[in-house]
Order: sequence, then C-alpha cells, then structure tokens
Amino acid sequence: MMILGLGLAGCNTLPNSGPTESEFKHAQKDPKKNSVGYGIVQISPDLITLLNSEKPPSFSMLANDVQKSHPNDRVGPGDSLDIAIYEMGVGVFTAGSPTSAPSSTAKPTMISAVPVDGNGDITLPYIGLLHVSGLTSEQIESEIQQRLKGKSQSPQVMVKIQTDLENSVIVYGGVKRSGRIPLTLHQERLIDAIALAGGNMEQPEDVIVRLERHGNQAETSLRDLEEDPTQNILLQAGDRIQLIREPRTFTAFGAAHQVTETPFNTSSVNLAEALARVGGPSDSQADPNAIFLFRYENADIAQRLGLPVTTGETKMPIVYQLDMINPASYFLAEHFPMKNKDVLYIANAKTNKLGKAFNLINTLMSPGMSAGRVSH
Repeated sequence: MMILGLGLAGCNTLPNSGPTESEFKHAQKDPKKNSVGYGIVQISPDLITLLNSEKPPSFSMLANDVQKSHPNDRVGPGDSLDIAIYEMGVGVFTAGSPTSAPSSTAKPTMISAVPVDGNGDITLPYIGLLHVSGLTSEQIESEIQQRLKGKSQSPQVMVKIQTDLENSVIVYGGVKRSGRIPLTLHQERLIDAIALAGGNMEQPEDVIVRLERHGNQAETSLRDLEEDPTQNILLQAGDRIQLIREPRTFTAFGAAHQVTETPFNTSSVNLAEALARVGGPSDSQADPNAIFLFRYENADIAQRLGLPVTTGETKMPIVYQLDMINPASYFLAEHFPMKNKDVLYIANAKTNKLGKAFNLINTLMSPGMSAGRVSH
C-alpha cells in the first residue's frame, strides 16, 4: 500500500511529452508562463470562414508605384546606340571633293556602340554633346538631324538601341538563367520575365517570388502568382525579381504517433490531412479533445477574433483548438487550412499519468512478487 501511495503521489513528477489540456489552459492565463501573450480560439465554422477569406500577399502596392513608370522605349545611362547617318552629295561624314558632281544617292555613315554616359549624354563628331536620357530613338534621330542642319545636305538619321540597360529587369535565384532581361513595348509581366529566365526549377507551391521596386518589396508564392491574374503585374525598368525556394512544412509534437517535421508536398494541406500524415492521436496517450495548432497570425485576424493586439505588432500568436470527440470537428478540420511552419500539439490525456504510475508500481513490485514465488 505504501508503494501504491507513493506511486500515485508521484504522478505529477513522471515524464511527459507535454502538458494536458487543463495544464495548457492554466499556463495561458498565467502571465509568467504566457510571456508571448497567446490566445486560445476554438475551431468553428465562423473561424474557418474568417481564415479562408484572408487574401494572400499582393503586389498591388508595387503596381501602383508610378515613381518611374514610362514606356519601355527610353534611353538611359549605360545604354549604347547604333547610329546611321545618311547624307546626299558631299556630307560632313562622307569623303569627297568640293568639285565632285552632286550624287543623287544617299551615303550612309555607321557609328556603332555609342555609349550613353552617367549624365545621359552622348558625343558625336560635328555635333558634340547631346543629352539623350529619357528620349526615344525617334526623338534622338530628330535631335541629330536638327544639329546637322546647315552642315550636311538633307541628312537622315536612324538610331537603334544596341544595349538596353535602362529598360531592363534583373531575375535571379531559382531560375535556370539568372540575369538581365530587357523590357519591350510588349509590356512584359512578372510571369513573362520568369519564363524568359528559363522558368522555375522547383514546385511552384514551394517557391516565393520577391519583387523589389524603388526600395519597396512584396512577395507571394509562385502558385498564387500563377493562379491570381491580378498578381501578375506589369514590370517596370529597374525591377529586381528573386525566386526563393522555401519548402513548406508543419511540425507535430505531443501524443502523436509520429513526432516529426512534415513537408506539404501538395499545393494545400488541411488540418485533417495534417493529422493523418502524423498518424493521428495516439490511442494510449492522447486526449482527442485537445488538439492544438500554434500559429502567428496577422494582427488584423487577431483583432477580428477579439484578441488583444500589442501596438505596433504585425503578427500575433494564436493557438487554435480542435475537439475530435465531436464528430462535427472532422468536417471543420477538412476546411481548416494549414500554413507554412504551423505547429501541431496533441495533448496528453489526464489518465496517461495514472497509467504511467501503475506501470511504475508494477515495475517496482514485480521483482518482489517473483522472489516470493521462487521461495515457495
């Protein structure tokens, strides 16, 4: 009897894989233990409606940034130009004698790879310095023709942008061909640039597309970008696009059959599927009434759930609870979306400690009982 009493008294000191439901909720109310200020929310139809209404991160903020938006046909610093000048008769660029008979055939002079300097200027013979930054090819042609008036007979000019750095974007990261992609009058979009860079090499669900524009950043998953046309915004010169591989996973702890980190491996995973992937609650250990999911949610979600939000915080810790004793919860679990880095915790049953205590008592008493049988 003394051993039995000691075993029962020591229930609270036996090792566990985590707290029970009552211990968990008690800790939530204790400011010393709940230092991050998490709240507990029961999974319900209203909650699922709220979570499923949440929109993915959007590039709309950057799409509205018109700080430097212009057609993709302007010259800028770093570009180089091919210039062809056609002159009738004896011209400033073509060789000939003043006594030569006038020619009815225009003679071309090719000036290749004329660099646009850091100030947006080019330098041409007989013309000198010419500011071309922000001009189109046609406007540069007109400027050169104006400068040649009185120096050349009926000059005609053609300008072609040979190296176009001004109207280009950078694509790098998880693409086959990282590098600079020139923009055209076709008005390329995000997915166009990714395709021109050879495409993505990973599962779209596990790739983050990050766009930097004028010092601002936005990102979303490649799958969301592909499925939501509003995310596929027009590119602007100077944009930087990075593809980042970020495999989505969730982690399970507590009285689950498998305590493990599990990859999604599919475009989406719901709570029911997540529980099934880790073998579900252990029959001998778990409390099916106490399935907890830990997540940092956007502050606006926390506010709409009536939870306190710390001023200035954009993310708040929330713990969602699922009661698998209630059959309706299985339907709810099918519609509860898992997110990257979610943590599942399946609480221990209260009787689990008592069972461990009896196992301990049995272990302590077995040698004595065996010795008694041998002595007889």
